[in-house]
Amino acid sequence: MDDKEQEGYYDSSENIIKELRATFREEAYDLIAELESALLELEKDPLDKEQIGRVFRVMHTIKGSGGACEFHDISAFTHEIETIFDKVRSGKMAATSGLITLTLAALDQIKAMFSAYYLGGAADEGRAREILASFKALMPQAALPEKKAPAPEQEAFSKEAAQRSKTYRIRFRPNADIFVQGTNPISLLNELHGLGTCKIVAQTEAVPYLEDYEPLASYTYWDVILTTTRGMNAIQDVFIFVKDTSEVKIDVIDEEGYLDDEKAYKRLGDILVERGDLTAEDLSKVLDSKKRVGESLIESGIVHPSQVESALLEQQHVRELRQQRQGTDTASSIRVATDKLDSLVNLVGELVTVQARLSQTALTSDAPALLSIAEEVERLTASLRDTTMNIRMLPIGTTFSKFKRLVRDLSSELGKEIELTTDGAETELDKTVIEKLGDPLVHIIRNSIDHGIEHPDERVAAGKPRKGTVRLSAIHSGAHVLIQVSDDGAGLDADSIRAKAIEKGLIPADAQLSEQELWELILAPGFSTAKKVTGVSGRGVGMDVVKRAIDTLRGTLEISSKKGQGTTITLKLPLTLAIIDGFLTRTGGEHFIFPLSLVEECIELAASSGKEHGRQMANVRGKIVPYIRLRDYFGITEAQPAFEQIVITNVDSRRVGLVVDTVIGEHQTVLKSLGRFYKDVEGISGATIMGDGTVALILDIPKLVRMVEQREAHLAAGEDARAY
Repeated sequence: MDDKEQEGYYDSSENIIKELRATFREEAYDLIAELESALLELEKDPLDKEQIGRVFRVMHTIKGSGGACEFHDISAFTHEIETIFDKVRSGKMAATSGLITLTLAALDQIKAMFSAYYLGGAADEGRAREILASFKALMPQAALPEKKAPAPEQEAFSKEAAQRSKTYRIRFRPNADIFVQGTNPISLLNELHGLGTCKIVAQTEAVPYLEDYEPLASYTYWDVILTTTRGMNAIQDVFIFVKDTSEVKIDVIDEEGYLDDEKAYKRLGDILVERGDLTAEDLSKVLDSKKRVGESLIESGIVHPSQVESALLEQQHVRELRQQRQGTDTASSIRVATDKLDSLVNLVGELVTVQARLSQTALTSDAPALLSIAEEVERLTASLRDTTMNIRMLPIGTTFSKFKRLVRDLSSELGKEIELTTDGAETELDKTVIEKLGDPLVHIIRNSIDHGIEHPDERVAAGKPRKGTVRLSAIHSGAHVLIQVSDDGAGLDADSIRAKAIEKGLIPADAQLSEQELWELILAPGFSTAKKVTGVSGRGVGMDVVKRAIDTLRGTLEISSKKGQGTTITLKLPLTLAIIDGFLTRTGGEHFIFPLSLVEECIELAASSGKEHGRQMANVRGKIVPYIRLRDYFGITEAQPAFEQIVITNVDSRRVGLVVDTVIGEHQTVLKSLGRFYKDVEGISGATIMGDGTVALILDIPKLVRMVEQREAHLAAGEDARAY
């Protein structure tokens, strides 16, 4: 190979490695998340062999895949940790809390090493050496046998390890005189059945023709595949009275927890060679044949059909066991880059807009054929929209699982005992919403741990369990998802909140506030009741950030609390931010769209409606409903119609009306941003393009209502409300 060829070879090799690493990126971070989840579950039950196997498999995959991508430092580092957990898996070490903590630190180091390549920077090599030294310090204490009796935890762990199921290959060839000796081989096979899952194949090739048959002689031998937790001794005990006169061969061919990441098993020819039914030379001869190995062996007479049948049975049995342990799902999936998915959603959004134009053109034309085509395109577009939106939907459990580590570390830092429970992890939400939800939930959970849950001694004194609970749940509610973070802590202190609000000038000293209004004060910027600044809280940054983030997501936040019993924060979020079902209205020459999920009903505004206590009120079937006239809010000067419509919406569990000139009806709405000059306009969440090319504004109704209420309150107080 000349210099140019060699240079081209290395360039090609480097490109291949870069492509492999780029492909592995998402999987690497998924594996890290999976490992963290497995470690936290193992900490709850250190004897859980399923979680131990799960930890080992993930480490094995990180090591192998990392090595394939030439992340040699990551592969070598992970190999050392994998070695430790191999001892845990075999019962030589216990999964103590110290080991879990150290492994979590190793996980953070692995993540830092990946990030050093993918995100730039450098990982702390000294930290890696410290972690490995700490692991080596643990090994003599946990791995070496001691003369004294083992600790109860270690003894229980060893017993648990001994209970792992193993699969044995047994060949039982009884002596020809076994019947004369008074033993029935069928009874021995029945005993094997009683030890576990057992499959038996009788080998009858040695049975002679009838004229040569001896009635009291035994010509048959058996191949047995047995999966059991009873161990080798139990199997040997079955054959204890015939082992000296018969051939009994027992081999372990599979063990729970080992090679669980491998679904495949040995090839048929290799199994026959291991059993002694076939030589390696004979196998190499038939491998050149175009037929299957089993067919070639039987046709050539090298092995008996029942021997091939027995080997196939072993192959199938072990494969099924491994698939069952992995919980193999037959559904397939592919990874798609986020930008490609976003591009697809944008194209579908444009298609929805074009479809609206087509439908409008068809309605104004006199061509029945065009109208029929437009209706068919509308049906297909709606189906495509729903399918595309479903592709973007992800289970929120991925986000939930990230908080287990947060709760563990933070509760340890604060000296508290706290358990995180989750419910509704399978609830699906738009990926964009999930991505933006992480930080708000972190703030809420940190507040629950720091401000809500008491120290263990305080909880015991109050008659509560020593360990506190933070509960994270999600549930669908129409076109929204409700996410709740609740704790069983001390609850919000109304007196402290009021005093702090007065001190900061948020409310006058004589203000009369409802409980809900009082709780909402903690959402104000800079508000904190912490008595001192810590690494967790006290700087007044947190809940106002949460509020802004939830507003950005077009969601709402509600707080409820009972002193001494705990606090619940409920987030109400839309399922998607890309395409929504809207309710189209017109005021003057402008179109406005309401999120359909907030609309309860539409009625004609009664002429008797007017102002009460400085607010506009309407009588809706005997109930007073406050309303906002959009033409007044947006300064629309066109002539007011003789009859106006009022759209009744549900905002924070309250009925609020918005008065428009005309109600048009439902409208499939593609959300478009307003651009950087108008992105901070209050009360408007975006815009959409109508079928005729005009622009309609999408109302942010909760924010619009709050702004109008604030302005009216300031006007009633005689203050300057121009800022509102």
